[in-house]
Amino acid sequence: MVRPFARPSSEYGRGHRGVDLGGQASEDVRAVDAGTVSHVGVIAGRGTVTVLHPSGVSSTYEPVSADVTVGQVVARGERLGALDGAGSHCAPRVCLHLGAVRDRTYLDPMALLGARPVRLLPLQPVP
Repeated sequence: MVRPFARPSSEYGRGHRGVDLGGQASEDVRAVDAGTVSHVGVIAGRGTVTVLHPSGVSSTYEPVSADVTVGQVVARGERLGALDGAGSHCAPRVCLHLGAVRDRTYLDPMALLGARPVRLLPLQPVP
């Protein structure tokens, strides 16, 4: 993870409305869960894809050169397109911005994916 989620203080407040995941240009971008593609387009100069999932959560991916079309049903893990190295807001690195929203509320995508903080425990009990 290049940059974690930071919940905005208000609807238009500062924050980071998703997570940035390091990657390489042309790498596959895949759906985090099954759903229907609800948006394919360019926002702020970056290709974006949004998938609406049966849970009511929408996941958004950018920058992506899309292979999918609006209305297309996708399976979990199905390719949505390729990670676009140009226009990455992590420049000079390449990263995928993954966002999640439900009812206009931004959510931490990593929490939805079951990711939890890692805590290392000793192999042996400490005397």
